[in-house]
Amino acid sequence: MIPGAATRVGYRLIALFEVAKGGIVLLAGFGLLTLLHRDLRRLAEHLVGLLHLQPDGRYPHFFLELASDTTDAKLWALSGLACTYAVLRIAEGYGLWHARRWAEWLAVASGGLYMPAEVYEIVHRAPPIKLGAFLFNALVVAYMGYALWHDRRRKPRES
Repeated sequence: MIPGAATRVGYRLIALFEVAKGGIVLLAGFGLLTLLHRDLRRLAEHLVGLLHLQPDGRYPHFFLELASDTTDAKLWALSGLACTYAVLRIAEGYGLWHARRWAEWLAVASGGLYMPAEVYEIVHRAPPIKLGAFLFNALVVAYMGYALWHDRRRKPRES
């Protein structure tokens, strides 16, 4: 870790962002569990009607088909994946808040993991929000990568 107030602020901002992402996904995961034993097709049709969408439109049709194919087992699996992701994000946030080396590596690895998919989406005309997410993610990866590189150069290797 690079000592200093500026680095501490940077780490803590990233930590807060990661914990917020984890919290949102955790809520979404628990929200999926509220859909257990419900007629998702009917709920989806009601939502499409509330939004005044044409059910035979491309996206509403896809949404309705997805709701028809969703089972309780799939909801449990999606909720479990959401909780796993949330725990990872919250742990990363905790580690960055306390400037832990493992969290620095986790931030670089997990942020870098998304970058190829984000580049692909941008190349294939993604909405501007995707470009903003990519730029923010690239900034975080670069910042954390620099912190790791700088710390490695500052400390002599022990033999």
